[in-house]
Amino acid sequence: MRPKTETPPLENATHPRNNNLTGILLMCAGVAFLCINDGLAKSLMDHYSPIQIIFLRNVIALPFAVILALKMGGRRALRSHRIGVHFLRGLIWITATVLFFTSIHLMGLAEATAIAFVAPLFITAIAALFIAPVGWRRWIAVVIGFVGVLVIVRPGAASFEAVSLLPVATAFTYALLMLSARFVDTRESMWTLLLYLSATSAILTGSIVTFFWTPIRAEDLWLFAAIAFFGTGGMTMITQAFRVAEAPTVAPFDYTALIWATGLGWFFWGETPDALTFVGAAIITASGIFIIFRESKVEAQS
Repeated sequence: MRPKTETPPLENATHPRNNNLTGILLMCAGVAFLCINDGLAKSLMDHYSPIQIIFLRNVIALPFAVILALKMGGRRALRSHRIGVHFLRGLIWITATVLFFTSIHLMGLAEATAIAFVAPLFITAIAALFIAPVGWRRWIAVVIGFVGVLVIVRPGAASFEAVSLLPVATAFTYALLMLSARFVDTRESMWTLLLYLSATSAILTGSIVTFFWTPIRAEDLWLFAAIAFFGTGGMTMITQAFRVAEAPTVAPFDYTALIWATGLGWFFWGETPDALTFVGAAIITASGIFIIFRESKVEAQS
């Protein structure tokens, strides 16, 4: 799926969080880059397996991730204190990405993206059940958000397709990835997490990629380079957005992905989501934004 960054609290920002305009612009640009990344993956899925795409994307991007980690975090950003946790996170991320790439290959880009945005709702629900309780307002938002999923998926209707459950599984797996960050050593920076997510994913997919390998066509070489560029660039800009601005200010702009996904799906594949998909996406978006602001308010009061 879209390789977004971790939740902001994982790293104390090293810059004053007072440049909200810059943060918003970085967030919007990063989201656009990651949506282009998804569009490129959708194109490549016609000829290559998700494992091969993930492997080549990370191998190409890894040198740049190392340079970025060194520049932003210094040499200590290259060191991990809990390497096993990073491999576990790499495995979870590969699973989420395979699920999402498969879903956008088999269904509309906008529809899959909209459903996958229930990940924050899964995070809230799982955290409430196993980590710390949340208030009734957030539980209501979670329930309403999942109603939005039902509006899009429409189980029991004649139009229902089992493939629409893939983005739901993506969102659940991605929620596990976000929550697994709790087990990362607190001495490790955001740049260490991003670096090791790419490195472990390259290693893990590299161990099995021969079973999924398809000879690369010459005309597709630039697509693999582009997916590495846009994926890495998008992750970097979103990370910076959270570093220079307040999280509640920039986080809602992640939902601009729905605009990009709709536009790219329509322009390149002629995909036009129906009215109920837009209704469901609006419900999911509203629920997610409410949770963002509610959690920030609760955190400020604690």
